[in-house]
Amino acid sequence: MARTLRSDKLLFGATVGLVSISVVMVFSASAATAFAEHSTPAYYFAKQLAWAVIGIALMLTAMRIDYHRYNQAPLIWGLLAVTAVALVAVFGFAERNGTHRWLILGPISLQPSEAAKLAVIFFAAALLERRMHRINEIPYALLPIMIVTGAVAGLILAEPDFGTSAMVITIVAAMLFTAGLSYRYVIGAALLLLPAAMVIVITAAYRMRRILSFLDPWEDAQGSGYQAVQSFIALGSGGLLGRGLMNGVQKLFYLPYAHTDFIFAVVGEELGLIGTTGILICFVVIAWRGLRAALLAPDRYGSLLAVGLTTMVAVQGFINMSVNIGLLPTKGIPLPFVSNGGSSLIVNLVAMGILLNISQQASPVAAAAIEARK
Repeated sequence: MARTLRSDKLLFGATVGLVSISVVMVFSASAATAFAEHSTPAYYFAKQLAWAVIGIALMLTAMRIDYHRYNQAPLIWGLLAVTAVALVAVFGFAERNGTHRWLILGPISLQPSEAAKLAVIFFAAALLERRMHRINEIPYALLPIMIVTGAVAGLILAEPDFGTSAMVITIVAAMLFTAGLSYRYVIGAALLLLPAAMVIVITAAYRMRRILSFLDPWEDAQGSGYQAVQSFIALGSGGLLGRGLMNGVQKLFYLPYAHTDFIFAVVGEELGLIGTTGILICFVVIAWRGLRAALLAPDRYGSLLAVGLTTMVAVQGFINMSVNIGLLPTKGIPLPFVSNGGSSLIVNLVAMGILLNISQQASPVAAAAIEARK
């Protein structure tokens, strides 16, 4: 029987550290924009602080709820149904930046695609826990996951949001691989998805421009390569120690989305390589402790749930940082815990709360084996 352990202090500390950085850096990165748009420099800071307080409270609550309670069909299907309805409902609201991604409820904007990731993780973990002994049988195990994941990813893609849609598929792929999916299916899926992804990119002019600007952003530095170039300038001008907090220049209407998708570049300019390395270390710690929780989980459901939650946070973090430094094409994916945005922050903090609960119930046999290898 699993024993109850103390909370993973490293995982908890890395998470709270990123949220603390977020509150400070969102204010620094957004002050000029907030003043121009809302006549107060603290507009985005106040909202982010409020979401952070709510999110931390929810994380602490999730830490105390046995993760097995999420393995219930009414809860899982109810969450999937609500998120599906919300993903359709976004088309009834006005566009923002050419997309339908938000439910606008007065002063509050909610992004259902963030909750959809959590819903898919619950579903995949529950189904795989029951059927992983026949994981390579398509009708029995793979087809139900493919249908649900494909439906959710398709709704998100229609917004359009290619990045989040790809993240949903990546999360489920990691969980399937952990469950023991045969390599032939992994290779076959890759061979099918790559051409499909190419078609999606080629048929959308703005996506094609992003690919071309990724290959050489300086060729059109005032057009399709503008975001990448401004991010490079911010990171490069920061040096080792940075210009100092609040002293960045690129956030002053040069770098687009300075307090959301490109906040990592602002950190680099103001806090230098030291600041960006600190953020990177926090995500490495989350990945390490999350996978450790999966390894030590007392049952298959906990292990699969931990893999999905860790992938959702860590992989998205690495992708965002890679975009900021030019290793991947520009994509509107926020930096978990750090970028401005309530929906992302709340969902990711709840995910960390669940992951912390899984880590509290580590198997003593697995824990002893790891300690013996040290």
